[in-house]
Parts: sequence; C-alpha cells; structure tokens
Amino acid sequence: MKPGRVIVVGGGVIGAACAYYLVRTGWTVTVLDRGEFGKGCSHGNCGFVSPSHVLPLAAPGVIRQTIKALFAKNSPFSIKPRFDPALWTWLWRFARRCNERDMLSSATAIQALLNSSRTLYDELMATEPFDCEWQTRGILFVFRTAAGLEHHAHGVDLLRTSFGVNATRHDGNAVCELEPTLKPGLAGGFHYPGDAHLRPDKLMASWRGVLEGHGVVIHDQCDVQGFQRDGGSASHVVTPQGPLAADAFVVAAGALTPCLNKQLGCTIPIQPGKGYSITMRRPAKCPILPLLFEEDRVAVTPMQASYRLGSTMEFAGYDATLNRRRLALLTEGARRYLDALAGEPIEEEWFGWRPMTADSVPIIDRSPMMSNVLIAAGHNMLGVSMAPATGKLAAEMLGGTTPHLDAARYSLGRFR
Repeated sequence: MKPGRVIVVGGGVIGAACAYYLVRTGWTVTVLDRGEFGKGCSHGNCGFVSPSHVLPLAAPGVIRQTIKALFAKNSPFSIKPRFDPALWTWLWRFARRCNERDMLSSATAIQALLNSSRTLYDELMATEPFDCEWQTRGILFVFRTAAGLEHHAHGVDLLRTSFGVNATRHDGNAVCELEPTLKPGLAGGFHYPGDAHLRPDKLMASWRGVLEGHGVVIHDQCDVQGFQRDGGSASHVVTPQGPLAADAFVVAAGALTPCLNKQLGCTIPIQPGKGYSITMRRPAKCPILPLLFEEDRVAVTPMQASYRLGSTMEFAGYDATLNRRRLALLTEGARRYLDALAGEPIEEEWFGWRPMTADSVPIIDRSPMMSNVLIAAGHNMLGVSMAPATGKLAAEMLGGTTPHLDAARYSLGRFR
C-alpha cells in the first residue's frame, strides 16, 4: 500500500513505536488514546529491555508449579475465581503449550523481536533526542536457594546452546561483589550483559516529543469504539468525537484490544495480566544493576532519582482496583535479597494490565474482516523490549515492503 493517512489506536509503547516507523516511511500519522498517551501499562513497568527473556511462560513443568503457586500463601501468582469462559479457554491453550516443542517454537518468534528491538534501540538512542535514562549494564538474576540457582542454570544452558544467549554465573557471595546492596548468604546469580534498562515514563514522554517533532498528531481522551467499513476495508474509526477517516489503521491497544473483537471480526485471545509496581525515592544505598528475583517474582530497577520494585501476576479480568496486598508482596520479596530496603518516601503505587497471550508471542497481523487494519498487540511482559521491532514490522507490512522478520510467526491463524 502506498503511504497515506494512518490512525494508530493506542498510545502505549507499541503504538508509539508503530507511529514512529510509519511516519519515518512516509505515512501521515494520528495516534488516538482512550486515556492519556503513555499512561497505561507502558508507564509504571520496570523498563527492562531484555534479549535474555527468550523463553515463554508456557514450558514443561509449569502447570505443576502454577497449581502449587495458586494454593501457596502470599504467592506472586493469582487467579481471581469467576465465571469467565475466555479465561478458561486461554488457560487451556496455555496448558497445551507446556511442552518442549511448543516452547522452542515460541522462543524462536520471541527472540526475533527481542534481538531486532535491542539493535533498533541503540539506533534510536543515537539518532533521536530520547531522555529516558538508557543504561546498558545488563540484568542480574539473583537466587536465594541453591535449588533455584541450579534450576535457572539449566535454562542458561538451553539459552546458550539453542539461542546464543550468554550469562555469567556468580556463586554465593561473589554475587554481592557484583551488586553490593545484596544480602550475604544468597545462593548466587546470573548476569546477562546483553540486556539494558530505561525509565519507561520518561521513554513515553520522549516518544511523544519525538513523534510530534516528526509531525504525528496525538489525541488523548479519544476512545475508539469501532470502525466504519467500505467493503473489505475500514474507512473510519468511530469515536465519541465523531468518525475519523484514514487509509489504514493499526490497533495497538494492548490488553484492551479484545474489547474490539466484534469490530475486528475475530477473537483476540489476550488476557489482562495485572502487574504492580512501587516507585520510591532513590536511597543513599541503591542497587547499581537492575535485578530480578525470579524465585519471588520481584524486579528492581535503579533510576537516577528513584528506584522501582515491580512484577507479580494477577488474572483478575479488567479489575481497576489497587490491591494493596499485591503491592506488599513486592516489598516483602525484595527484603529477602536487599541489605537495606528503603521504603520511604513512596512516589507512586501503580498497576497495569499486561496483554498476555497463551504462547507469550505477540499478534502482528491483519484483521480478517478489514485488509487495511493491522493488529499489533499481545506483547505480554515484554512490550518495552519488543516495541521497536514491532513498529518497524508493522510499517513494513502496511507499506508492502519486505518484512525484516518472518511475519507469519505472529499470525492470528495460530490460535484457530
């Protein structure tokens, strides 16, 4: 398709990246967000850019671990009991993929986006005025128990032999030499030097400035309710402010994308996985490296003036309440690892809906009902990590140029 007018539905990190690569390839771009650009799930996450996060959640042995976690006190994983056939279907699909063959297939698709995005981030930071505390120090996975360390070691071997991802092992108190804020007596950790991190709210503020500098128009408080069609194509999006016309459309609405199922002519198999974070003022003794405490599902992101604890996973539908017990799990988990966890003053308590697919692979594909509508959603917990490659791929697919990645890996058809 020849570049013309395109509307991007969703002002999160995926929508921002799509808008950027579209405008850079000649499109006239408008971004619409039901709330405020950059204030959804892209705002308060931990800001990891992680080529190390290749393996999907669905893996051999995960079902047993998940069931055990559901009945464990203070588990970082929870499912709110309710009648929800879409969730049950999602869980059934997830369970079916907990085998080695499907795990490796998903990992191949995930890695392609991760590696491309990591390269594109370096290009973006070098060529655009991004002010987002970009750091390339890697990420340190830390373990309390020897069993947890050895379990991760098996994954490290798989990552190295099958995907070329390397990590350096630090046993016992050697991990404290690498990160002095850790408590002595931990089992050890693995440092992934190829990873990076940034401050996501500053990333989104920078994205807005960059996009508007390239002529992109951004409308906040503009809820897309559907499409007007002209045969097998869309001609307008329908909003409370009236219909808006374009030649092509990108739906990058994250966990809210299934709200447009009927209008898109398909079922988007995404579940909202609720994650939490707490941002505190940077203490005198602050971690140097971003940390991931995998046994307790807590992440730590050091920032210039703050630091953030984040993660947990709650399948509670589109519940918009801030569960203070889930927030408390973050500080409780972090205290098991950090020598001096400063808890005050708290700058922000936050939650966001992660767009979870059963195979951990995003959907980047056209609507089966409208050939000029592209869906770019379902990036799970890796939206920041995968955004640039997703944006570039979306621009290639709409523009009809040769994709730099195999787009078939992200097809909606894999869920039929």
